[in-house]
Amino acid sequence: MYQQSFDALGGSTAWTALAAVLPLTVTFVLIGAGRLRSHQAVGAGLLGAAAVAAGYGMPPGQVLSAAAEGAAYGLVPLTWIVVNALWIHRMTVDSGHFAVLRRSFAALSADRRVQALVIAFCLGSLLEALAGFGTPVALAAAMLIALGFAPFKAVTLALVANAATAAYGAMGTPVVTLGRVTGLPADELGEVIGRQAPLVTLLVPFVLVWLTDRRRGLREAWEPALVCGVAAGTAQVTASALLPVELVGLVSALTALAAVLVWARLRHRPPVGRRPVPRLIAGGSAQAAQDMLDRARVLARDGWRGALSACLPYLIIVAVFGVAQTPWVHALLHRATVGFPWPGLRLRDWQGGVPAQSVFTLEPLAGGTLLLLAGLVGVAALRIRPGRALRAYRDVLHQLRHSVLTVCGVLAMAYVMGLSGQTAAIGHAVAATGGAMAALAPALGWLGTTVTGSATSANALFGSLQSAAAQATGLPVHLLAAANDAGGSLAKPISPQNLAIAAAVAELHGAEGRIFRSVVLHSAALLALLCLLVYLESTPLLSWLLP
Repeated sequence: MYQQSFDALGGSTAWTALAAVLPLTVTFVLIGAGRLRSHQAVGAGLLGAAAVAAGYGMPPGQVLSAAAEGAAYGLVPLTWIVVNALWIHRMTVDSGHFAVLRRSFAALSADRRVQALVIAFCLGSLLEALAGFGTPVALAAAMLIALGFAPFKAVTLALVANAATAAYGAMGTPVVTLGRVTGLPADELGEVIGRQAPLVTLLVPFVLVWLTDRRRGLREAWEPALVCGVAAGTAQVTASALLPVELVGLVSALTALAAVLVWARLRHRPPVGRRPVPRLIAGGSAQAAQDMLDRARVLARDGWRGALSACLPYLIIVAVFGVAQTPWVHALLHRATVGFPWPGLRLRDWQGGVPAQSVFTLEPLAGGTLLLLAGLVGVAALRIRPGRALRAYRDVLHQLRHSVLTVCGVLAMAYVMGLSGQTAAIGHAVAATGGAMAALAPALGWLGTTVTGSATSANALFGSLQSAAAQATGLPVHLLAAANDAGGSLAKPISPQNLAIAAAVAELHGAEGRIFRSVVLHSAALLALLCLLVYLESTPLLSWLLP
């Protein structure tokens, strides 16, 4: 029986935690330097994690078993989600419906900065609230590319936007998980998160405008960015205080979408200056700019019926996931869930219990399966021939063949680190900082999501640790626990798992390092601001913000 320990290396907690950082350091240095393909960099990180686990005393057989479980989780549900999400998008493109959708967005606004807000932030937030995992990044990036954004710019926008939406993602699953591991009511935690996350929610639209068009974008498109951020942030604060956590993300996304659409309808003015509209931004070409103007002029040819048909696949996704989250349907689907101890794992966590990661949970009627159902309904609704749908599915499988290795490798490394106690060792070292824990609490959640790719997993890993640290230091328990979730969402852009998904969608194979370098500073800057906010909330200066 393997027992996790904070002092596994020579009885030193410092050395134990320092060694645990090695796999992450190796992975991000190799990805960031761009010297290796992503699956090679992740493979090196996995070897590092296995070596550290062996140094901790974990038996080799259990190390292999932990890696196998992580790889299996990479296949189901993550790869299953991405495959079906891209299949739906590919069908709309191949059938010509997405061309109509492009013209509809061009008629709404030919300004790509507004389109980035609508698709990356608003639509991405809606998909995150309903589905989570890699779904919003996959679909938002694909839609931006189809609208004429350069692939690299599109995935950068989709990843950064995801940082503002994951705190209440997947119908509040991260918050519900946090409540379970800490013993605190989920609705109370959600209300505290609603006093932290809106800071990021307010700033991210401005970051998206900056990424799309730099200084000119901020000068000309600050107004829709402000409308979007204020609407989403205000909705988060209000909904987190009045509604169940399962609805906060959904209400915030819909409010932001409605606000931007109303602004685009009533207040939009073409950019000033000498350059034509739309300006050559987001990596677009002169031809792409002219195409967007042409699409806006010929929208009348499509009519509202054509625009509605083009939106139908995405409306079906929202409807399917919305129905699936109603209490009685959710309970019915949940009956198919199967959980079992993963073979070959005999271990205890640092508290003497069974680690949650050692139990493999298979949800056959969730995530990717719901997307598959939505796709089949879309095939029927759009009258797409079965042969065309099958060819689209085959093309998606071919497109993702290299990315599956990266996703499975990332999860294998995460599970080896988690089950051997490396992740907990890092968390324990951070928790030992005493009063400074308030400033570092979001960073712990950020680290957890970086390793696992999931804010839910980060809360499961570090939620109880945050609670224990708060009690030991006299800090508010709700504050630190909530900070773990709010900070965890900010690591979504740099998680190797999401980087692999983004690169696969844009067919930027081997460009994960470049994508990582484009988003890491934004993620780190937002994290620093959140750390400052949480620290101030632990002092009389801003403690009044807490409910």
